[in-house]
Amino acid sequence: MSMREILLIRHGETDWNAERRLQGHLDIGLNTAGRRQARALARALRAEKLDTIIASDLQRALHTAQAIAAEQDATVQIEPGLRERCYGAFEGLRHADIQQRYPHDYAAWQAREFDARFPQGERAAETLREFTERAVGAVTRLAAAGKARRVAIVTHGGVLECVYRAVNGVAAGAPRDFEIRNAGINRMLWDGTGLRMQQWSDTAHLSAAALDEVDR
Repeated sequence: MSMREILLIRHGETDWNAERRLQGHLDIGLNTAGRRQARALARALRAEKLDTIIASDLQRALHTAQAIAAEQDATVQIEPGLRERCYGAFEGLRHADIQQRYPHDYAAWQAREFDARFPQGERAAETLREFTERAVGAVTRLAAAGKARRVAIVTHGGVLECVYRAVNGVAAGAPRDFEIRNAGINRMLWDGTGLRMQQWSDTAHLSAAALDEVDR
């Protein structure tokens, strides 16, 4: 089959991103900066024909995708498998609060222990192994499905990190040395058997001048 381009996009900023407060499955909306980022992102992609636009069902990703779709005169497909990792009792807490309340579990999180399960909150937490399998599986399945030539997938930072590591052979426990920016564009190619990276963390559309332009 011919190559298929996959645009992996992180949602725009939320207040909780800015506060370093863990969101997980909590449904937090975009803040003012995030909505501007989504509009700038949509403008940057306006000249590219997106055959399919797919998003996590959490509103920060869905609303980012809807901004893109509005410029494309398209609709958004919803895929819950693209959700961020579920962090159990960590969700809603700032990083410093997690460290204070759950020091042992926080250490396991920072060490990227593959099978560590954090305390249960409103929902049961996913281990990193479970989350990686879900996230990479969902993106791979969506990349392989249908006949679209260019697919935009709007998701979350944790999902993008899992995909980056899988595609580039970076161990799950290795420190992260790559950026995952809000509203950044990450381009992959699907060759019929797997994904390979073309470009990572394109944020040229988020320059001060570009963001100012969306308000005019």
